[in-house]
Amino acid sequence: MKSFETVTIVGVGLIGASIGLALRERKGARQVVGVGRHMGSLRAARTRGAVDRATTDLKRAVVGADLVVVCTPVGSIVRLVKEVATASPGTLITDAGSTKAQIVAELDTARVPDRDGRGVPIRFVGSHPLAGDHRAGPRHARGDLLEDRTVVVTPSRRSAVVDVATLHRFWHGLGARVVTLGARQHDRLLASSSHLPHLVASALAATTPDACLPLVASGWLDTTRVAAGDPQLWSEILLSNRDALIKSLDRLERRLAAFRQGIEADRSRRITGLHSQGKQKRDVVGN
Repeated sequence: MKSFETVTIVGVGLIGASIGLALRERKGARQVVGVGRHMGSLRAARTRGAVDRATTDLKRAVVGADLVVVCTPVGSIVRLVKEVATASPGTLITDAGSTKAQIVAELDTARVPDRDGRGVPIRFVGSHPLAGDHRAGPRHARGDLLEDRTVVVTPSRRSAVVDVATLHRFWHGLGARVVTLGARQHDRLLASSSHLPHLVASALAATTPDACLPLVASGWLDTTRVAAGDPQLWSEILLSNRDALIKSLDRLERRLAAFRQGIEADRSRRITGLHSQGKQKRDVVGN
């Protein structure tokens, strides 16, 4: 991996700290700087070896960085990217947000003052690492979290080709597979592949009677694992992709209705056919 001089990570939770660990383990940057609001998390990230230096001062942390990666909840990404761009005009910025259309649209038209006081575009290209864990915080970070995982890069029409190439190189260097999608297409696809499964996992866990909990086995545990994620974080994600998620919910509701109708009518062949369709999709992905 070709090394960056300085990479600054804003938000050193699970994803941010894992990126830092991978950068340091793979010698992807001469210096990794972590920024956060709470010194406890910053100290934990430094203890884990995820960052070389940690600070709560965003402005000092981003000036002179080759790349800034914003790894915070989606609701704060636009504001923080603007703060980074204001403190260090011209620095390449990306993020790790789970939704992209609203973020990319807002930042694509935003301008910040440069050192001469003129309004200049923000040098931002969105990213979304499709990796994670239901456990949060830097203590659970792993340097191999992105290995053989997909990262989606979502440039806009005004994104510079060289910046998109730089981000491909960055994420490839951390072991990831990189694909490029438009922001709206990303959100439409992720509504079904990521956001709906979290919603379903939460709903299934919540509707399981307490008396059943001593009897759960691997099927229930595997299906509901992601329901243990941060409720506030996932509320922000679901609401920021509301329209696409509702369409995915419509498809799920139709499928559940078909299962119910087959069960009520005692139609074994219908139920088997519905199961077979699901199995075919799952078999394509493999383990």
